Amino acid sequence: MDHRPQAWGRPRDDVYGAYDHSYLQNNGPKQATQAPIVTGTSVIAMKYKDGVVMAADNLASYGSLARFPDVKRLRVFLDSSVVGFSGDVSDMQFLDRHLTDLSIDEAYEDPSCTAAPNGKGHLNAANLHKYLQKLLYKRRNDFDPLWNQLLIAGFDGHSKPYLASVDLRGTSFTSPSLATGFGSALAQPIMRRYAETEEDAAKLTREQAVEVIKECMKVLYYRDARSLDRYSIAVVTKDGVELKEDEQLEKQSWAFAERIKGYGTQTV
Repeated sequence: MDHRPQAWGRPRDDVYGAYDHSYLQNNGPKQATQAPIVTGTSVIAMKYKDGVVMAADNLASYGSLARFPDVKRLRVFLDSSVVGFSGDVSDMQFLDRHLTDLSIDEAYEDPSCTAAPNGKGHLNAANLHKYLQKLLYKRRNDFDPLWNQLLIAGFDGHSKPYLASVDLRGTSFTSPSLATGFGSALAQPIMRRYAETEEDAAKLTREQAVEVIKECMKVLYYRDARSLDRYSIAVVTKDGVELKEDEQLEKQSWAFAERIKGYGTQTV
């Protein structure tokens, strides 16, 4: 008798007995995602006197592979706020659809709730931040977290620039400048030189804030192996949101690399 496995790889029933499917029946606790697979890296943002500037590169990495170079991670909400996503891309897409449904539902139920660009509407950036904080905290308590850290930029109910963060555990806070991922170590010190306090941020012009953000994106490209030289940048003002999604880093220079031990051809 031929005892070899059948062609499709399953052992023969007449030799090894009927296939036992019982181990596939899982009556234990619900299994949730334990680690993100396709991810986006840093999102950075800082306030200035008339609004907020936010940026993120367009790369999504598959593990350590820089796989998808055209993933936009800044999302405009009601033309009054911007949400920046780092972390798992599939969870980002879920949140993007959820925010779209939210904006449509709220507009149908109460047209007056649509946020005005200056933050006077019900769905301004401050309220959106509170909503997302409760959403992520609820998912954390369900042991099925959304593996993202979000930055929310816009205006609060007093028409003042607003910038806040919330992570997969529902931890949230506000600051004149914020960064996620590698940016919290590499970009945040640069931004704090210019906007360490609310008073410092209130002295910055739009041009200065944009220049600082662009310099931070350049540092991240130099130092973060999972970053890209193409990025999206959004400027939130009282007139609305200006979003550019295919910017290119300018004036790159790798001269500093020659001072790094291990760079280039080595001599013994």
